[in-house]
Amino acid sequence: MGVEELRQQEVEAFLAGRPGTAEDLEPLSGGAWSSAWAYRAGGEELVVRFGQEVAWYEADRMAMAFDGPDLPVPEVREVGTTPSGRAYAISVRHHGRFLEDTPVELADATGPTLTRLLVALYQAAARPGSPVVWHQPDASAGSWREFLLAGLVDDPEKLVHGWSAALARDRKLAALSAAVTERVSALVDACPERRDLVHGDLLHGNVLVSPDAHRVEAVLSWKCSVRGDFLFDAAWCSFWASFHPGIAAADPLPGLLREPSVQAERGALVDAAARHHCYELHIGFTHLGWNVWTGNQAALAATAQRLAEVLERGPLTLTGD
Repeated sequence: MGVEELRQQEVEAFLAGRPGTAEDLEPLSGGAWSSAWAYRAGGEELVVRFGQEVAWYEADRMAMAFDGPDLPVPEVREVGTTPSGRAYAISVRHHGRFLEDTPVELADATGPTLTRLLVALYQAAARPGSPVVWHQPDASAGSWREFLLAGLVDDPEKLVHGWSAALARDRKLAALSAAVTERVSALVDACPERRDLVHGDLLHGNVLVSPDAHRVEAVLSWKCSVRGDFLFDAAWCSFWASFHPGIAAADPLPGLLREPSVQAERGALVDAAARHHCYELHIGFTHLGWNVWTGNQAALAATAQRLAEVLERGPLTLTGD
């Protein structure tokens, strides 16, 4: 549901039933899954979001447990369902610019800030044996490798589905998909059964940083978060870097690999290059399906081009591997 699909009058009517008088209501941009609106009530700045699944916002509330200086998670005050059946959440508003909008000129600040965020995710208490999808109470433990391979399958039980036929009809996309699937399947055995905290959707409007890029102001939208390999979030940044010059210039991966706590953990960087490459390919492949599902042909073409480049390039040479 986009912002344009929810009228301001509907939001005002909903907030009229909440404590305090809602003032200065304004739509916010950035979310692909939610309609978000900022407002003031009781002397506070708040945000109300509307979407399809209450579970999305319960994940945000559960993620408050990870809040810290380099991993600030907004306080979620209320989660529920509106009388019309929409899921909603009310949280404390944080200000900043989207991480992917930081300019190249601020790379010297953005790089360390993003590295600290990746380190904070890595240092969140790991829970061996916990479900990969940690925020779903009924989730089976599963395995990290099974999760990765499942991302290559067009599952009709998933919200995003029905994309495989479109890829198969396009000769180039079909060949690319087959090659990526083969490569990921070959690399997946190198991916360890870790249970690090993985956000799973950094960039794309989910991280706010200060205007000078020296600190993270908020990490939003935890519905894609899993327990897996900490290198996945680093691969997320590197795969999308070519779309965001500021992120490309910041290049947080070397800093993460040099982090003393990472270096000190025995096995943390075993097969790091193969793992990182596997995750980049996985991210690109799943976004082929996403762009088919959303009907975004321009993004589909751009993602396919980037994915083909990563496939041809192969694993990066990583210090510490």
